[in-house]
Amino acid sequence: MITPAFAQAAGTAAGGAEIAFQVVPFVLIFVIMYFLILRPQQKRVKDHQTLLKAVRRDDTIVTNGGLVGRVVKASDDQPEIEVEIAPNVRVRVVRSMISEVRAKGSVKAV
Repeated sequence: MITPAFAQAAGTAAGGAEIAFQVVPFVLIFVIMYFLILRPQQKRVKDHQTLLKAVRRDDTIVTNGGLVGRVVKASDDQPEIEVEIAPNVRVRVVRSMISEVRAKGSVKAV
């Protein structure tokens, strides 16, 4: 009373090799994804964190929102910095929202 499908499946005892051949493409895809996507992104995040730690007074910064200004007040222990975006116009910016730090004096606040 055994159907032919069950009888054929019972005869193949070497199923371990077939499973290995099915898993190998997934492992290769993961390795390729790691080297093409994850690893460069981790490096970019690490570089951005060192950039944020190096922000000092009189640096010209660009925020994620597109504001360009000069850092007036910055301390390492506070998450916010004070930026002058125009003469006598100062705003507080969260340090993590800085996207770029330009050379000192490269762009003056208008």
